[in-house]
Amino acid sequence: MPYDVEFIKSQFPILGERVNGRPLVYLDNGATTQKPQRVIDRIVEVYRLKNSNIHRGVHHLSNVCTELYEQARRTVAAHINAPSAEQIVFTRGTTEAINLAAFSFGEAFCKKGDEIVVSQMEHHSNIVPWQMLCQRKGLTLRVIPIDDEGNLLMEEFRAMLNDRTRLVAVAHVSNVMGTVNAVNEIITAAHERGIAVLVDAAQSAPHTKIDVQALDCDLLAFSGHKMYAPTGTGVLFGKADILEQMPPYQGGGSMIEKVSFDGTTFERPPLRFEAGTPDYVGAVALAEAIDFMNEIGLAEIEQHEKSLVSYAVDQLQLIDGLQLIGRSAKRSGAVSFLLRGVHPFDTGMILDKMGIAVRTGHHCAQPLMQRFGIQGTVRASFAMYNTLADVDALVGGVRKVAQMMGL
Repeated sequence: MPYDVEFIKSQFPILGERVNGRPLVYLDNGATTQKPQRVIDRIVEVYRLKNSNIHRGVHHLSNVCTELYEQARRTVAAHINAPSAEQIVFTRGTTEAINLAAFSFGEAFCKKGDEIVVSQMEHHSNIVPWQMLCQRKGLTLRVIPIDDEGNLLMEEFRAMLNDRTRLVAVAHVSNVMGTVNAVNEIITAAHERGIAVLVDAAQSAPHTKIDVQALDCDLLAFSGHKMYAPTGTGVLFGKADILEQMPPYQGGGSMIEKVSFDGTTFERPPLRFEAGTPDYVGAVALAEAIDFMNEIGLAEIEQHEKSLVSYAVDQLQLIDGLQLIGRSAKRSGAVSFLLRGVHPFDTGMILDKMGIAVRTGHHCAQPLMQRFGIQGTVRASFAMYNTLADVDALVGGVRKVAQMMGL
């Protein structure tokens, strides 16, 4: 069945809106994606007809919502080919998932003098939690450098692994450049030395099929809101033996087995890491979004988006004065660029007047900006519903900005 992008686009009500009198061209999907009507409907349905707190009641509605929540967990597990649903921890997003991992993994496995490895292209969410761990426990943070094209320097990465390295935390896909990192190679090299690996899949989960067993990653995090689900939803996957050894990140209801003033025992994973009332409606909606993606086909979505990125790169490079930031041969999802002498905010604001939504700034990746000696970029990021016409609108808009600025 051919990829029907116009039909897919019609499933997202907001894409019919107009901005400044122009049709909306939404190219800020790396920040958050729009939501299809069926996901919105699912949220409304649960709140209208099924809502009740989970895991604590014996009445009908509580049982119904508990089953919906646990079925959502099973849906996520199947989607990433996790061996068990008990290896899926629901979080508020990638940021909370990595913070959870940094605290709990650090408590279980790290001691003073150990090292954590991240890369120069990481989002702040995959830097700051590890810095906090290092400060708390006396660890050292080491950084994999990148080349001028935006690729990790793999030989330097291998050279920094040693007997003190406890974990490598790396993005599957750069949120700025769209660089697809060789996570299989990274995991293999780390595992040869008995080192665990966390994969930040926030920017890959919306665009490609993830198989945690094939990757053999120890931990993996992603957000629901970047893959057509509600905000405040996310996932931490962990290997069973690692999760079993990790202590709770937060205390409260649902994560306990028994509480007394003499001490508390905790539930097994994943409930151990889900203190308080979770966003069970959001989890159900995340499962709905996953079903939606799978019905269209992850391979088909990936191929469509690759063609958009390739076309965008080819067309943008024809604009005088435009500099691409990151030129990796393997890229996904996003294209970042600058116009010579033009502040990215100015480019973004002018594009907005044309109804074109892009992201500008440092994209929560200030160390990467420092690597390239810039303050920020303009980022266009793509989703399943974007079209070649959207790319043409972007390119035409950037040309107009360049003309206005005398380039």
